Amino acid sequence: MAYKISEEDCITCGTCIDECPVEAISEGEDFYKIDPDTCIDCGACADVCPVEAIHPA
Repeated sequence: MAYKISEEDCITCGTCIDECPVEAISEGEDFYKIDPDTCIDCGACADVCPVEAIHPA
């Protein structure tokens, strides 16, 4: 199961991007996005999110 970034909670800080080992996270227009086909469900991004905007989908 891939992780997902909540549009409402993401503050576009970018902390999660550097933590993703498979580069599944990209910057969207107003928030970051996780590609569910690339995500390996490791949770590294969720562990570093300062506002807890990343959760299992």
